[in-house]
Amino acid sequence: MERFLYNQLKNWKDSKTRKPLILEGARQVGKTWLLKQFGKNEFENFIYINCDNNPQMESLFADYDVKRILRNLSAISNIKIESGKCFIVFDEVQEFPKALTSLKYFCDDAPEIHVAAAGSLLGILDHQGTGFPVGKVDSLYLYPLSFMEFLVALGKNILVEQIRNHNWQELNALNPQMTELLRQYYFTGGMPAVVKSYVEEQDLQKVRTIQNQILSDYLNDVSKHAPKTEIPKITLVWNSIPSQLAKENKKFIYGAIKKGGRAKEFENAIQWLINAGLVHKVFRIKKFEQPLKFYEDFDCFKLYVNDLGLLGAMAQAPASEILVGNSAFSSYKGSFTEQYVAQQFYSADSGDVNSRALYYYTNENSTMEIDFVFQTDKVYPVEVKAEQNLKAKSLSTVLKNDEKLFGIRFSMADYIEQSQMVNVPLALTEEYLRNKMN
Repeated sequence: MERFLYNQLKNWKDSKTRKPLILEGARQVGKTWLLKQFGKNEFENFIYINCDNNPQMESLFADYDVKRILRNLSAISNIKIESGKCFIVFDEVQEFPKALTSLKYFCDDAPEIHVAAAGSLLGILDHQGTGFPVGKVDSLYLYPLSFMEFLVALGKNILVEQIRNHNWQELNALNPQMTELLRQYYFTGGMPAVVKSYVEEQDLQKVRTIQNQILSDYLNDVSKHAPKTEIPKITLVWNSIPSQLAKENKKFIYGAIKKGGRAKEFENAIQWLINAGLVHKVFRIKKFEQPLKFYEDFDCFKLYVNDLGLLGAMAQAPASEILVGNSAFSSYKGSFTEQYVAQQFYSADSGDVNSRALYYYTNENSTMEIDFVFQTDKVYPVEVKAEQNLKAKSLSTVLKNDEKLFGIRFSMADYIEQSQMVNVPLALTEEYLRNKMN
């Protein structure tokens, strides 16, 4: 299985200003696997230390004398630790916070050593400000597999190479093939264990079983890490997301969680889910002007989950609806397709923990809505169409009123360029966005 973040790990390895690395991301997105592959492939020696229930941790981190820690690590692993030749990984650091804190001292006292940490994002965030090595670490963020990574997992390397050539018009001939593969991705999503099972066994029931287990594990994490008073609220918010996205207007409504629900009651629960890497919060903007952040409306937002396949499992969407015909793209008022586009947006925007912001737009009386908006060199309003229907009244109106904007419509139709707008097949979403953003 190939993860595109691997190249950024190589850039980190070779950087002259390198600091110890923290690989962030939600649970079960493949952080441990990726660091192990990187260590085995790119270094002569690799030392992996799991901090969970490890009796050696107390003595190893009795203090923050890095020279002593390195001597002990060498003794434990029977590996000589040399600059540029050895990679040290502390995993599950949330279970032993001193390992996380030690990265500060590695940065100050042994900057030549390649060292990284990974673990539950929740546990890492719990220690922000209490021993967290602020300013002394580099960070990368790992998401679930994107559609392009899914294609690689399926062995579609030639197709991926063709997509990366950006000959968009020529790819129209491949649209039926890519649409079939996209249907499969809508069902599996990008959680590594799910994709691995699907590629190896093609067992749809097993795929859904693994997805349900991951959802169960996430709820167990809520019970383990969240404040007791917040646990019921977090669960209510999480369970409400499929129905929130199935509405015509996908704006998150507190009253849809429970009758009389208010922001004050649930805002901490939502922030907890964001911190856990389980949801993306997409704010409304009031104006198409740069910088978009100046025009955020914090009272209006949408919530998307971290993985499309998990959304299908949460909604108990039958495999037949997703894998047969085009119903997956239009079912639940296009919620799967919006979720898909949002997920590819974050995957396309590198592995930076401070990824580019994604927004949406409605006018004051909510008679016009643009599904997504982002900015690079200019502001890009984005319309998401779950079918081949190319009528986009809201997008056309917005573009007509502001010639500085360039519109992007993602749909089931072929690639078509117009003067102020482009239609991009849904299967090309990730690569088209990566090209625009980078």
